[in-house]
Amino acid sequence: MIVTGFHASRTHKLTPGQKDANRVLAVGRAPVEHGFAHLKNWRTFTKLRTDPARATRLLRALLVLTNLEVNR
Repeated sequence: MIVTGFHASRTHKLTPGQKDANRVLAVGRAPVEHGFAHLKNWRTFTKLRTDPARATRLLRALLVLTNLEVNR
């Protein structure tokens, strides 16, 4: 299931509830997008040919190392 935000147009303005829903989606999406941006800078996954389970473990290990590096 893909959850997308509400779209406004010139003739259809968003209600306060729809704006709040868009804000909640953005708050949840931002850390994920930042994480992918860091991984793209490393170019680690450009030629990754492995089982998805191994890729998940590798991704988790890299994120732990990134957090350790940032918190120093």
